[in-house]
Amino acid sequence: MAKLYFRYGSVGSAKTLNLLAVAHSYSQQNKTVLVVKPALDTRYGENAVTSRAGLTRDADFLVSTVSDLPQERLSVADCILVDEAQFLSELVIEKLRHIATELDVPVICYGLRSDFRTRLFPGSRRLMELADEITEVKTTCAYCNRKAVFNLKLVSGQPSLAGPVVDLGSEEKYLPTCAKCYGSRLPEAWNTQEI
Repeated sequence: MAKLYFRYGSVGSAKTLNLLAVAHSYSQQNKTVLVVKPALDTRYGENAVTSRAGLTRDADFLVSTVSDLPQERLSVADCILVDEAQFLSELVIEKLRHIATELDVPVICYGLRSDFRTRLFPGSRRLMELADEITEVKTTCAYCNRKAVFNLKLVSGQPSLAGPVVDLGSEEKYLPTCAKCYGSRLPEAWNTQEI
């Protein structure tokens, strides 16, 4: 039986680069790979799936929060790769679970685990609940050499907890950080008054 995978990491951990490498590998073997991304992610263009390293590929499907996934087309794929899975609705994640289970097509989702306030994205939470395999894609903190676990948001170059949860950006807006560096730059993020 095919599996549903969730490969998560902080910003800058090469999740999309990994996705593009997997897509290339399938294509080199003359296998059908389909790339899916949320319609709201238009940072590099409407259809573009682009890594920070500059590699790019067009998505085969754009998904909205309530999209019907075309099961007849997806069922003939050898693998389905999903970029920015944290932005998908719980319903779409459940449909991806169905595709892996009932259509026997492996689905590999890549995305952030949590937002810049350290809260799980709904899509990521549902993947944590439903995925057969969960793997962390690791990178180091932008300020030290410890493993990054959080996403620090910058507003006018300064760490901030302000703004909407979904606020698209890249290096100019988000940095990977370890817990210590995150907390030292945003002490208001932790409710430590009662400790």
